[in-house]
Amino acid sequence: MRVLRTVAAVRTTVEDWRASRERVALVPTMGNLHKGHLALVERAAQLADRVIVSIFVNPLQFNDQDDYSRYPRTFKKDQQYLAEYGVAMVFAPSLEDIYPQRLESVTQVEVPGLSDILEGASRLGHFRGVTTVVAALFNIIQPQVAVFGEKDYQQLLIIRRMVADLVMPVEVESIATVRDKDGLALSSRNNYLTQEERTRAPILFGALRHAAEAIEKGRRNFPILEEEGRQRLVEAGFRPDYFYIRRAEDLAEPGEGKNNIAILAAAYLGRARLIDNVLVQLK
Repeated sequence: MRVLRTVAAVRTTVEDWRASRERVALVPTMGNLHKGHLALVERAAQLADRVIVSIFVNPLQFNDQDDYSRYPRTFKKDQQYLAEYGVAMVFAPSLEDIYPQRLESVTQVEVPGLSDILEGASRLGHFRGVTTVVAALFNIIQPQVAVFGEKDYQQLLIIRRMVADLVMPVEVESIATVRDKDGLALSSRNNYLTQEERTRAPILFGALRHAAEAIEKGRRNFPILEEEGRQRLVEAGFRPDYFYIRRAEDLAEPGEGKNNIAILAAAYLGRARLIDNVLVQLK
């Protein structure tokens, strides 16, 4: 497994692979890897001959400088995980490699509308930071396919929209949310939970599933279901940020048709801000 840190070295290596007609997959990460990330790597290995995992803690997607500073950096352990999974390359660039200009003057990529609602309304500029760094990684590596998780469902839709609108030659694949045995979605943010909070954390998924089951049984009073979901979280000691039922394809409010549904929530539990979603296919 190669660990490369410069754009030039990555491009040279990928050009050699392409000359051999090898298909390249990218899994973008911020490190602090867990089983959810490794599931992305496994899926990427099914789709390509060579898998690249990028590890870069992206300052543009953090609203809080303190949050950026304390984000766990576990590079040595991350390398050990990835070596066991047959990754061909880890790309671990410096800030200057990704953003040659000063951050305040760097060119940014934004998907309007879809980036401004739900998670985007709570974390202003967050998705602009995500799409900017992903666009840079796609430009540097030029993978044929990139793999993302459905836990960050809004992010997945935004990246797909960016790729379509900018005619990027990258296939965007996704895998279902990877969960612990009790249903909690795996996330680096779970490290912020105390032991007692960790026992309560799966209630977030439970509230989403409760709303999903109600919809599957025919309930369509979505505003009431949203309020019920928020109330369940409050009663369990969470501080809900949002709990919304939206059309899965574009996160618009569901209409009268048989739209597939995404139920999305974010809530604070102690220091941790947890996000999750459940998808419902209407018959």
